[in-house]
Amino acid sequence: MESTVTQTLRLKKNADRRLKAGHLWLYSNEIDIQATPLKGLEPGAQVTIEAANGKALGVAYVNPHSLICARVVSRDADVRLDRSLLVHRFNQALALRDRLFAKPFYRLIHGEGDLLPGLIVDRFDDVLVVQLNTLGMETVRDEVIAALDKVLSPRAIVFKNDSSGRRLEQLESEVAVVHGELPDEVLLEENGVRFVAPVLDGQKTGWFYDHRANRAWLNGLVAGKRVLDLFSYIGGWGVQAAAHGASEVLCVDASEVALDRVAENAALNGLHEQVAVGHGDVFEAMTALRAEGEKFDVVVLDPPAFIKKRKDLANGERAYARLNREAMRLLGRDGLLMSASCSMHLYEERLVECVRGAVRHQDRHGQIIYRGGQAGDHPIHPSIPETAYLKALGVRVFRN
Repeated sequence: MESTVTQTLRLKKNADRRLKAGHLWLYSNEIDIQATPLKGLEPGAQVTIEAANGKALGVAYVNPHSLICARVVSRDADVRLDRSLLVHRFNQALALRDRLFAKPFYRLIHGEGDLLPGLIVDRFDDVLVVQLNTLGMETVRDEVIAALDKVLSPRAIVFKNDSSGRRLEQLESEVAVVHGELPDEVLLEENGVRFVAPVLDGQKTGWFYDHRANRAWLNGLVAGKRVLDLFSYIGGWGVQAAAHGASEVLCVDASEVALDRVAENAALNGLHEQVAVGHGDVFEAMTALRAEGEKFDVVVLDPPAFIKKRKDLANGERAYARLNREAMRLLGRDGLLMSASCSMHLYEERLVECVRGAVRHQDRHGQIIYRGGQAGDHPIHPSIPETAYLKALGVRVFRN
């Protein structure tokens, strides 16, 4: 074990309540800056967190320039964030994934959910894609590489450091292979369907494992159905629907590159005849489809986060409401809508309200027959509501 942390950060009186309840974040207004000035600390440095009475509460890394000024990495004040702790946490996380999944395709590290704030690791068999989203994690980048190599001996490690979180921490963007050699194609398998993951130039880490269980549920209801997959990205929903018996699938996305990959992934599974693509703005595409009189048995809505910050809530809710309204116009008389949101600021009851309003706007009836969230490789920290961000509603929409 390396030497213990020597710098301290003292909390105001009673400011330790959330920490004692299990939370991992500290805000700048909770710090006793008279006793321990924040601006005297090196950004990214590790500190011992102390209660107002001087009792050590754990170790955190700091960023004095961020609203969340410290993130706890251990409740043991004698531990620090180093290769040894990372190896321990990685092994803990791996044990969970080994229990959940038969094959090595999953999120291995989910930030706070795996007690490693600021770190994301997605596994594509022997290729690992890493996001260091905070300054504290950036300072131990070499230790992250060494610990991943020790635990999994991967063929390649990719740093996909281009998230909005890094910009908030005043970190530069970086996409690079930092260990080993990347194969020409990075493959994954989900719910029995194979995909090529664009780990260098795709969205986030190249794939969204979080919807795995929700896709599995929908896969059981698409046989013989006509499916519309909106915001399709590389076909996670649509190609799986075709693989599970959908008669016809249309994937719509604003990215031509993503749609090229939909076609590639359909062909990879021998489904090129069942899967078509449509390029353009999703709202404009829905208008065009309606003008052409198109109807679908199943519509999937899995948009990007419309609500990035709390101040975007009102506008974001209007966008979700409009999206659900327009999608329902494309459903047949007895259709199924999969309505999802990855905006952590949009609570499930508000998504239900968007669906309810859309159903009534169409003078139809709605039945919520499925409520889903993120898969088990995206564990929710019970003290941090923000880690429970994903919502998915399966809604039967029908007429009198």
